[in-house]
Amino acid sequence: MPTLSLNRKARYDYEVLETWEAGLALKGFEVKAIKTGHISLVGAYMVIKNEEAFLLNANVPAYQNANTPREYDPVRSRKLLLNKSEIKALIGKTQQKGLTLIALRVYTKRGRIKLEIGLARGKKKYDRREDIKKREAKREMQRAVRIKA
Repeated sequence: MPTLSLNRKARYDYEVLETWEAGLALKGFEVKAIKTGHISLVGAYMVIKNEEAFLLNANVPAYQNANTPREYDPVRSRKLLLNKSEIKALIGKTQQKGLTLIALRVYTKRGRIKLEIGLARGKKKYDRREDIKKREAKREMQRAVRIKA
């Protein structure tokens, strides 16, 4: 499962509670662009309307300008392919205050493009600082072990 794009900022800004896998309904030229790694998930999130899930704010620039329609919008909403039971579970979980659905990464699985969705809660500034301190402490410990060996 090679990762095509990763939303690093999502793990920094949000605490991910649960993850799901979803397919994406794409056009042919979008598939080609995504498989070459041309997709940005920064600020991408999910919305559920009429028991259908949509990915919003994900930027997929044109692979070749000559082969793309003129009216193509790189930030258009894209339908997510999920089972009804999964969508109902997502609806129930997003009803809770402070929870949202965000895009974590795009990858391929058996030739299909998949999206990893995360149920997330926004982190406060002090939570982010705490994570940075833990990361720094871990680095220092690894450095000390490397020096001793």
